[in-house]
Amino acid sequence: MRRVHISAVSPGDKLARPILRENGNVLLGSGVELSSRFIQRLETMGIDIVYIEDKHTEDIIPEEVIRDETRKNAVDSIYKTVSTLMEQPTTRGRAVAPEMGRTFRNVFGQIVQDLLSRKDVMINLTSIHVTDAYLFNHSVNVAILAGIMGIAKGYNRNQIEELGIGALLFDIGMTKVPQELLAKKTPLTPDERAIVERHTVDGFDILRTHHDISLLSAHCALQHHERYDGTGYPRGLKGEEIHEYAQIVAIADVYDALTSPRTYRNRYTPSEAIEYLFAAGNSYFNLDLIRLFCRHISIYPVATTVLLNTGQVGVVSANNPLAVHRPIIRILREADGTPAASPYEIDLKDDLQMMIVKEL
Repeated sequence: MRRVHISAVSPGDKLARPILRENGNVLLGSGVELSSRFIQRLETMGIDIVYIEDKHTEDIIPEEVIRDETRKNAVDSIYKTVSTLMEQPTTRGRAVAPEMGRTFRNVFGQIVQDLLSRKDVMINLTSIHVTDAYLFNHSVNVAILAGIMGIAKGYNRNQIEELGIGALLFDIGMTKVPQELLAKKTPLTPDERAIVERHTVDGFDILRTHHDISLLSAHCALQHHERYDGTGYPRGLKGEEIHEYAQIVAIADVYDALTSPRTYRNRYTPSEAIEYLFAAGNSYFNLDLIRLFCRHISIYPVATTVLLNTGQVGVVSANNPLAVHRPIIRILREADGTPAASPYEIDLKDDLQMMIVKEL
């Protein structure tokens, strides 16, 4: 399969991976043939990247870090919890969703089990979803990224669980933000921004009412917008005043937000997002944590279509764990624009004269 921008999709192309609704159910399944109407509808729904079938790359199958069933269960749990919180105002001192702790302990337990079953974890988040599902899938992605960080740091099982539950629920305070502000496409006024920024405190207040959710997990909601240099909110904490769980969640949050399509900007490529994170080292984020995070990121995800400096076009067929910026490329088109007579592979780790210019 190939991962391509929606602008490169033609009528008759078939989906190689499903597109998901906000609750995790399938909107369009694998094997669906795309018509002009379908393509236009996907663009309208904010979907800018899809996976399509291709006879020259049918053996290239990007492996998601967690099973589809695990993701669906996680998205479904977040969807139901968010819906409950939006329908019922929080009552002081009483948990609106009393089973939240147990529910998300089970959800994150499945995620950790999937992560630990993989020998070498290179993050390649492959799920495609409608933009209305951003909040739910974003929370799952942040939990995956945070979980990998916790494992890499050698956290014990209890610490990984505290971090993971905090990562799944770090943005739960957004349920208290008026929907018209979340959907607003023009810049927020100072008063509106203050309302949105309140979601960190609201999230903490929601989570701390649940006796089976650790206060350290709740601090992921409270502190994920604090910044290493003290310029964040809500309290302007700096350096080690910010709990490490919240620092990890903040890095995962920013990375996944940058690499996701938004109504007001195009998505960043993974390599662009990593450049952003490194530039923010020891200003917004702890540089050591960024280095650890980036060791587990697939800069050029498997199945990504790329242009080389030679003018050739190919698809990433595999990553090199020891040289993540130098993947193996299957050449599909030569520099003169003609299709490769027989697709062949080049390992950029061994050919230092060749490099990726951009993703297509």
